[in-house]
Amino acid sequence: MKKILPILLVAFSLIYVSSCEKDDICVDGDTPLLVIGFYDAIDTTVFKSVPLIRIKGIDNDSILTTDSFNDRSNSPDSLLIPLRIDGISTTYEVITDSADDETTMEETGNRDTLSFNYSVSEQFISRACGFVANYNTLTIGLTTDDSNWIQNITVVEDTIENSNNIHVKIFH
Repeated sequence: MKKILPILLVAFSLIYVSSCEKDDICVDGDTPLLVIGFYDAIDTTVFKSVPLIRIKGIDNDSILTTDSFNDRSNSPDSLLIPLRIDGISTTYEVITDSADDETTMEETGNRDTLSFNYSVSEQFISRACGFVANYNTLTIGLTTDDSNWIQNITVVEDTIENSNNIHVKIFH
């Protein structure tokens, strides 16, 4: 009996320790960002940067700066922007050749307004990550005027579940 008791204690300890849940560390729990690629309108296979780009949220009039670009810089060939998860649309004003007029202190540049419309679905990732929002049935509306710098828009992927591929191509 004296030999069985230590063996049983060790066995129960191993079972108890192995039944513990691993530490919850969230690795894949971010809501994906919309990836926009900028292309030449004439040669549609060639990336083309946007000079002095500025992106402003229409709903809150905030200037968007992300890890993929700085405000009023030449855009990289693609950039990532967030979409609202508390609604079914997000509207941005995308400005090329953005600058401040020194006399009037008003912003200059060519402004185009893009409306991204979608449905939001939540996906449970894990206890540590919780839920992430994915976007489905993405469509884009461009407000047209006499001087649109955006000439065409193509939705490449209408479901946004990750930020690995280009979802939207903008031709200018």
